[in-house]
Amino acid sequence: MTKPTNTTETDLLREMSVKLDVPFWPELPAEDIRFDFTKKIPIQYLKKHKLVPIETADGTSIAVNDPSDFPPIDDLRRILDWEDTRIILSTSSAILSAINLAYDQGSGSAEEFVQDMTEESPDSIISEIEETADLLDDTSDAPVIKLVNLILSRAVKDRASDIHIEPYQHKLTIRYRVDGVLYNALTLPKKIQSSLASRIKIMAKLNIAEKRLPQDGRINIKIGDKNIDIRVSVIPIAFGERVVLRLLDKTDTSFKLIDLGIDRERFKLLDDLIRSPYGIVLVTGPTGSGKTTTLYAALSTINNPEINIITIEDPIEYQIEGIGQIQVNPKIDLTFAKGLRSIVRQDPDVILVGEIRDMETAEIAIQSSLTGHLVFSTLHTNDAASAVTRLIDMGIEPFLITSSVIAIIAQRLIRVLCPECREEYIPDDKSLAKIGLSKGIPDGCKIYRRKGCPACMNTGYRGRAAIFEMMILDDHLKKLILKTSDTNQIGKEAVKLGMVTLIQDGVNKVLEGITTIEEVFRVTRI
Repeated sequence: MTKPTNTTETDLLREMSVKLDVPFWPELPAEDIRFDFTKKIPIQYLKKHKLVPIETADGTSIAVNDPSDFPPIDDLRRILDWEDTRIILSTSSAILSAINLAYDQGSGSAEEFVQDMTEESPDSIISEIEETADLLDDTSDAPVIKLVNLILSRAVKDRASDIHIEPYQHKLTIRYRVDGVLYNALTLPKKIQSSLASRIKIMAKLNIAEKRLPQDGRINIKIGDKNIDIRVSVIPIAFGERVVLRLLDKTDTSFKLIDLGIDRERFKLLDDLIRSPYGIVLVTGPTGSGKTTTLYAALSTINNPEINIITIEDPIEYQIEGIGQIQVNPKIDLTFAKGLRSIVRQDPDVILVGEIRDMETAEIAIQSSLTGHLVFSTLHTNDAASAVTRLIDMGIEPFLITSSVIAIIAQRLIRVLCPECREEYIPDDKSLAKIGLSKGIPDGCKIYRRKGCPACMNTGYRGRAAIFEMMILDDHLKKLILKTSDTNQIGKEAVKLGMVTLIQDGVNKVLEGITTIEEVFRVTRI
């Protein structure tokens, strides 16, 4: 179906709906999708012709993207014995999502695969190693392969960032990390532990015979319309091998500063900072606080053919078009410090150092900024002021910090309230006072708490946003840093000069109805 370049798919389908007198559904209701057809029709056939059977209270329908493609529609009617079923129009993305959902839900349960595995020889799992293009297309009969595919596809569907496979004395537990918090997903029999670990090692091209040493690997898979990069870590523990999978969705790698959730005033400040001709911008926070995403967003914003951007990272999480990215490799002695020394000979305008871990890396980063380069990097500290103390503890002279560092940004990730089920309430006076609202809730603001519904897996939260504190090293702060490295003094002076702290930014998100008081306390450790 050809589309005019100035007409969207939705516009075209709406016009076609009127002309053909055929209903148009922009979205397909998930609860009305049949699962029994998945055993009769190959998923590739439906994806190729972009059609899917739907059953509602009003009867049966076939959702199509191109109503003029008659043969596959007629074939589907015959196979399902739906001779008089009606046709509805829908978008390609809605149809593909419905197909993926049907084959995901219809692929069987973990319990079925476990039952099959108990009747299977442990050695048979090595018989099939090659991956298909899409896990949902995998027609392998091996139960362990089906079980691993199910674990991965469910994790992607539930928006999990990590999968933990944890062996205990009498059981095997699967946990998903969703929005930064771990949830129990499955409890499996102890006897399938070895088969499950071996299957994942095969996918990650690791040594399945080695069970005494830690191993790291990678898996690249496709699930539906998503391209997923998986980092695999296997370590031996008392009751077997513990496996952790970090999932990175590479389908949409467009990073934008505006998506970080910064208020307009500080967004303008940050946009000016990342366009500085030289200096160091540090982003601090614990592991998993979104530092890399913030830096990628900054680089993507300033990335253009007129400047040369080079990064050194461990690991490279996302490839960005137009940016040279170096992977740290300790095995061949390619460290942050050695890589950074080489980068400065590549005529860069902007340098990203994944993390400042030692004095040598810090010194080279500072020298690079003093010789006309803009340097981005990260530190593991709790707040912006602590970064100064951390650099001094590494052995960096205060005068070098004040002459090179132009800003320090601390951040955390907070869970966002589910818009489907959040409920308004009035917190008690003690809770309000704790977040600095002793005078009550400001006019026009509402405070919400979590409730839980199927859309958010009964957690009350869906998605995450960032909270920030941005400490600009102006002349007042620089003079203070030359006198003292005390974190509290530096922090208090920064607040006097107008810095919005992490807790204050979190409270603003509470008053905007984005998150809860409890969530702000959880991530800021107040």
